[in-house]
Amino acid sequence: MAKILSVSARAGMAHLIEPVSRALLRLGVTPNAVTVAGTIGVVVGAVVFGTRGHFIIGALFITVACLTDLIDGTMARLREGPNGRFGALLDSSMDRVADAAIFGSLVYWFGKEGDWVTATVALVCLVASVLVSYVKARAEGLGFDCNVGIVERAERLIGIGIGALSTAFGVLWGLQAVLWILAVLSIVTAWQRMRHVYKQDQAALRAQRQSTTA
Repeated sequence: MAKILSVSARAGMAHLIEPVSRALLRLGVTPNAVTVAGTIGVVVGAVVFGTRGHFIIGALFITVACLTDLIDGTMARLREGPNGRFGALLDSSMDRVADAAIFGSLVYWFGKEGDWVTATVALVCLVASVLVSYVKARAEGLGFDCNVGIVERAERLIGIGIGALSTAFGVLWGLQAVLWILAVLSIVTAWQRMRHVYKQDQAALRAQRQSTTA
């Protein structure tokens, strides 16, 4: 799953994560199995709790499940022998499943409550999150650098977590506000990435023209 914790936070938790990772490896558990298990945890938290409006427990459940992001990466690093590239593909694919579950549960709940405006905004967040990730993956597949954008998956998850926690104080509009902010900023991020790649492509074309005319 995506790296939702900062480098410093991961370093601080390393002394807790490594023993767990080593224990799982000794039991024969693979990093890919941990990745899938974490995604299942996120889906359960979103579908079982998010769709019923239990945002606090849902957010806590999802946060715990997302800690597998630290464990599977550590396991891959500690495991003896070469690591293939399938794990990276699985990791990214499971991220999309988890994002769909989180935002999909919000679309369902707000729609069920009759708040179709916020449900639509949550749907925009879902689509935009997929677009943001796809643009980067496709750009890098074409050989471009695309490590830009103001809102990535970490910011989306943190934002949703903050919005969910605000409901504990009866501030439902906090979650609604977060969804609006994420919808706008995710669209901006997709545009930033498209623009970044476009500029690289145009620079490459100019270099090609100059080389042919030289």
